[in-house]
Amino acid sequence: MKSIRLVLLTVLFLLASMPAWGQNALQRSEIGFNMGGMNYLGDLNDQSMLGKMNMAWGIQYRYTFDNRWSMRFDYAQGHVEGGNPDAIAWRNLNFRSPIHEVSMRAEFTFVPFGLDGVSYKWTPYIFGGLGLFHFNPMTQYTDPLTGETQWYNLQPLGTEGQGTMEYLDRSPYSLNELMLPFGLGFRFKPSKLFCFSIEYGFRKTWTDYLDDCSLTYVGSELLNQYHPGGVSAAVADRSETANLPGVMRGDDSLDDWYAYLNFSVTLRLDKMLWWVGKKKCDPER
Repeated sequence: MKSIRLVLLTVLFLLASMPAWGQNALQRSEIGFNMGGMNYLGDLNDQSMLGKMNMAWGIQYRYTFDNRWSMRFDYAQGHVEGGNPDAIAWRNLNFRSPIHEVSMRAEFTFVPFGLDGVSYKWTPYIFGGLGLFHFNPMTQYTDPLTGETQWYNLQPLGTEGQGTMEYLDRSPYSLNELMLPFGLGFRFKPSKLFCFSIEYGFRKTWTDYLDDCSLTYVGSELLNQYHPGGVSAAVADRSETANLPGVMRGDDSLDDWYAYLNFSVTLRLDKMLWWVGKKKCDPER
């Protein structure tokens, strides 16, 4: 989370340092809110983008350069989950992970749209950029002795032998990673003040541990040695028949992805400030 705070502070500094924060810059600036759903592509949904979609939301700032190109800064949060599709039910693994992301991306509209004048009222668009996201895979486990069910963070449990002397090549994975957001959308501008959008974007990541599943089983004996209490061993292998060390648990040839489908509304800053100022000065109110 410290890395995300650093990125947010950097974005705020860049925005505060933008030259000519006058009327011209306000005309080119929009702020907005979006809401939709996130889903995930990885080892625990058989590499399918048809996994369960979960609620997500975000905020955005857009600066328009001309009628085709704009730059956008985004923050979004939600969660993804997966586990037990028919093809991999024998593993019986499952997870859910919160997602917090910040990104900067360029947008290109297919018709003139960004500024007043000859702009169209609607347009499809594409976008691409770079971002940072924080995740934390968790799973539920019921203690067989007490019957108590709790959520456990999976990364500290080293379920694939991370941090052990026997698997020195498996270091604990980072919970903060880079991602590449890209996708397409459709924008509609009914007035100079408001703009509505629908967008679907993929997030290409460079981690295979969004679901805490990537390599091979390491066996309950080793996990109980490094993580006494039995929770690590229990959540690392949930199959009915314990898997021997070396048996495939995940597929490290493909990194995990996630996606965000959202609907958004944005307001142009100069029109919004003019409207607020007019309401405050209206003698009839």
